[in-house]
Amino acid sequence: MKILLTNDDGIYAPGIAALKRSIQDLGQVTVVAPDIEQSGVGHSITFGHPLRIREVHLNNEFIGYGVNGSPADCVKLAIFEIMRGGPDIVISGLNMGANVGIHILYSGTVAAAVEAAIMGFPSIAVSFDISERYDDVNDASKVARNVIESITRHKLQKGSLLNVNIPSCPSSQMKGVKITRQFAHDFRETFEKRKDPNGKDYYWLIGTNKSIHHEEGTDISAVNEGYISVTPLRYDLTDQYLYKKIEDWDWGSTPYERDNKKS
Repeated sequence: MKILLTNDDGIYAPGIAALKRSIQDLGQVTVVAPDIEQSGVGHSITFGHPLRIREVHLNNEFIGYGVNGSPADCVKLAIFEIMRGGPDIVISGLNMGANVGIHILYSGTVAAAVEAAIMGFPSIAVSFDISERYDDVNDASKVARNVIESITRHKLQKGSLLNVNIPSCPSSQMKGVKITRQFAHDFRETFEKRKDPNGKDYYWLIGTNKSIHHEEGTDISAVNEGYISVTPLRYDLTDQYLYKKIEDWDWGSTPYERDNKKS
């Protein structure tokens, strides 16, 4: 099995290194990741300046290919230029921090998996709810490997995407896997106003405590309760309910129709 491994934390991040070690027995792993951290860039792509690919070595060992672009850029370049013929599956992670709820929209980790799905490849985004109470990335990567192995046994369809979130606790304390839906409400994040050395205002985004949010069946509740959350995602953002509703509205005539009536 040919595996494309990417992330948004950057090619030197401990999460991608730990996950590569954990999954390398599952197939041939090719790492293509951003040169620098790209957290929170969402599904951005680069078209205003050239992209470059370079071989990256660490401690005299080749670890993968670095790209001076976004996670979505990495997936495109990996499939078109590096892995001719494409991978059998794309894995994005291991991200440091959960990608649940609306954070899915901001996440470069999830965006890389979405890009792969758009291109017709099965993909998995994997994130670890790292915290002060538990931050063992190696343990989390072993959990991720077991989940990935279970998924690959069932052979995801082309264009499928699963978003996996691992809770902030030792693997021995995890309660199992829950299939979930995305938490779709606001996290009520705020900005903290501060002063720079010149006395000018600047603002720092303050995240919310995700543990206060509960809604049965959602990704955030599962992770808060110590479960591994697996959420099937799709990139079609069409509101089907509103689509059917506005179809029946009286939209009036178009300029083309009005001009034809006059003639």
